[in-house]
Amino acid sequence: MIVRFNIDTAGQDQFDYRVTHEGEELYGDAGLDSLEQCITAALEGLGSDAVAAEVAYQGIISGTYALASLALMSAQIAEHAVQTTAAIEEVLR
Repeated sequence: MIVRFNIDTAGQDQFDYRVTHEGEELYGDAGLDSLEQCITAALEGLGSDAVAAEVAYQGIISGTYALASLALMSAQIAEHAVQTTAAIEEVLR
């Protein structure tokens, strides 16, 4: 199964995340300090059925990653999500 990590800002320097599968929320948390922490926390709650995750920041999907890649490169993936969302938002203005 491929899940989605939906990450949003939750105030100044605070983030929250929800892990969903086919639109159904599986679990989540709020008040984390960074996107990277959201990715790490989301990974920790996954069961063995998941093989990959889409990462979406502020509603914009930045990519689909194998779980091993998410674990090894969470900082780079978090930065890519920020850059992707910023680029899309710039075009939409």
